[in-house]
Amino acid sequence: MGDGPLGERNIMKTPDTIPNWINGKECEALEGRSFEKINPTDGSVLFKVTRSYKAEINVAVESAKNSQSEWAAVPPVKRGLILHDIVMSMIKRKNDIAEIVHKETGKSIKDALGETGGAVECGLFYASEGQRLYGRTTTSGVPNKYASTIRQPVGVAGLIIAANTPIANVVWKVFPALVCGNTAVLKSAEDTPATAWAFGQIAHEAGIPPGVLNIVQGYGEEAGTPLVKHPDVGVISFTGSTEVGRFIQQKTGERLAKVSLELGGKNPLVVCDDADLNNAANWVLLSAFSNAGQRCASGSRIIVFESIYDSFVKTLIKKTRELKVGDTNDDDLGPLINETQLNNMLSYITKAKNEGATILFGGKRLTDEKHRNGFYLEPTLIENVDPKAEISQCEVFGPIACLYRVNNYKEALDLANESSYGLTGCIHTKNFDRANHFIQNLQAGVVVVNAGTFGSEPHMPFGGVKQSGNGTREPGTEAINIYSNLKDVYINISNIVS
Repeated sequence: MGDGPLGERNIMKTPDTIPNWINGKECEALEGRSFEKINPTDGSVLFKVTRSYKAEINVAVESAKNSQSEWAAVPPVKRGLILHDIVMSMIKRKNDIAEIVHKETGKSIKDALGETGGAVECGLFYASEGQRLYGRTTTSGVPNKYASTIRQPVGVAGLIIAANTPIANVVWKVFPALVCGNTAVLKSAEDTPATAWAFGQIAHEAGIPPGVLNIVQGYGEEAGTPLVKHPDVGVISFTGSTEVGRFIQQKTGERLAKVSLELGGKNPLVVCDDADLNNAANWVLLSAFSNAGQRCASGSRIIVFESIYDSFVKTLIKKTRELKVGDTNDDDLGPLINETQLNNMLSYITKAKNEGATILFGGKRLTDEKHRNGFYLEPTLIENVDPKAEISQCEVFGPIACLYRVNNYKEALDLANESSYGLTGCIHTKNFDRANHFIQNLQAGVVVVNAGTFGSEPHMPFGGVKQSGNGTREPGTEAINIYSNLKDVYINISNIVS
């Protein structure tokens, strides 16, 4: 399986039933339990998926626990080199990975390859962190005493990911957890099980020791909850909804485990009266509709100055009308990940209309011959929405953007901050003072000027405030704080001066 163009060689073949990886071996659930993975582009069954419960989680955690001390004894530089070998294998198999991501999510091959490339960049960054697991040496206030800190692994890391960017989400958590000397149990997203399975195969072929990386398939309540509650899991890292994040915070708090939560967003994109309107419109489309709006960093609240509102919206509608929906490289956005999510989007739209909102474009499921069996929603623009309405306040996680009129910058900033979330935000303006004020005063973990609400880089910290997280940051070097514990070291010596 080389790295030539797709179609010129065999693609990594997924099993009829996607298995777990436990202690370096593929295995299915007890009694053969499984569920079906549905293709979001046409509603067909792609394959069956192992349905894990508490028993399988216990075995996976035991495997990770038994392997952890030996893995931690491997010098961090060597651990990084092993992870580097995995990255090199990912590069060789990038087309295989992208093909699986494409099939599971319905995003185009082009977008799947872009996501795989981002995962490779993240993996390379963390593989190098094996050479930089810094402690610090400092001074003591006591004579003949030396003070320093060292980093040590937490133990077993429980990793729970979302399906929107499946290979990026796997690497985002697995690599920092392992480079710090932890072993891991990854609970795959039930909508993208084959991506996690394929990564497990690549990792084991590249030489990751048995038990260091365990991957379990299954539903959140059945497989994720036992992982969160397991007393031998020292740190939980979760990316997903705020509702589930609250549950995880509660359960990990009961046993004082470490926890990192990267949760939802209701991200504002402000268009000022001095903005480059064409550039702003292009970035609204990307922020709101790329990946079918299935991003925690999606730009779902578009706040526009009154003086340019009509002309900007006219441009935005024209550009939205030109978007193509489908799973090919000529398309701009694909389907929702499953039919439940599609129906949720339609419910939000119906409720907004009933409350007096105006659908400027879209708002319907695509039912033509090309799309009718898939989970496709038209890219949707809505105006006349109450800022306190449900669709204004809740993360919908789909290709829906609401537009709001404001008279000036102060109203724009106030409205941008009128949310229980605080993940990302963006402003389009040519005014440096206005941009800098927005940077300082937007209540968010990420702020962008003259681009989109998304676009995190692997060496930079990502996370939010308010209901968008619990204050931790991944990726970047800041993630090392999640997956390691600091130990103070004091060395006292005798006074050897005679």
